[in-house]
Amino acid sequence: MKLIKILDVKNKLGEGIVWHPNQQSLWWTDIHSAKLYCYFPHNDSHKVYDMPERVGCFGFIDGENALIVAFASGIAKYHIENQTLEWLARPELENKGNRFNDGRVDRNGCFWAGTMVENSTSSSAKGKLYQLTDNGDIHVHINDIGISNSLCWSPCGNTLYHADSPSNTIYQYSVKLDNAQRIYLTNKKVFARTESDIFPDGATVDKYGNLWSAQWAGSRLVKYAPTGEQLAVFDMPVSQPTCIAIGGPKGDLLCVSSAIDKLSLEALEKEPNAGNVFIYQLTENIAVPEKYVDIKNWNRALPE
Repeated sequence: MKLIKILDVKNKLGEGIVWHPNQQSLWWTDIHSAKLYCYFPHNDSHKVYDMPERVGCFGFIDGENALIVAFASGIAKYHIENQTLEWLARPELENKGNRFNDGRVDRNGCFWAGTMVENSTSSSAKGKLYQLTDNGDIHVHINDIGISNSLCWSPCGNTLYHADSPSNTIYQYSVKLDNAQRIYLTNKKVFARTESDIFPDGATVDKYGNLWSAQWAGSRLVKYAPTGEQLAVFDMPVSQPTCIAIGGPKGDLLCVSSAIDKLSLEALEKEPNAGNVFIYQLTENIAVPEKYVDIKNWNRALPE
């Protein structure tokens, strides 16, 4: 793995990085700046979009120049160019101490997003992991979360990975369907643990089923086998890598977002590239094709 490009964006909290295979572009969010970024490798250019709220994560919509976005206060369909917004679900709107954080589209084209406890004086305040189904319903799959992170699936989609970052643990779940074709999670297991002062952040899975984990405060990416065995550790020039995407025209680019947030002035002097996006050249195509959300046929009243 060879570092070939650093995008000098200085994000406060870069996150949610994902490759758009149709556009051949790289997208990510700077949560605390309420901005969305799009980078085009073919001409080394990028766009920055001001968003109406902070964006935790997002996915692409099939056949539309629009995104499905987990804003801080809820999930919405958002047209970037004309800045129109349609709320789809706001399950924690009354819980002012929580916001949406990590999420992505699953192998079946459903959007998942988890919440985190950001500002709460209550020790009982917790986040949840939600699934927005293809008919517009929203389901809770995991409760009692501090910071929802590391959401990704095995290439075939029958295993889900998820971390509550403060627990220093990535868990795996079996993905099952009931008789009504509704998804439920079973067989929760510990997949991997980090040291007490290092936290699993965003993650993705390659075509071999290996999980790549960005580890906050660890200055590293860790590659795990489907068994949870640690295969490799890749040192990074920043202490707070946040999320990983695999893409590129040949599926052989590994892209990593990072954050300045919470770093002292002394730390920033030692990490001049903190908050930037890093693009690495891999030796082969290991990408799993991204899925798109199909909401054209949803037939439901959208919430006010």
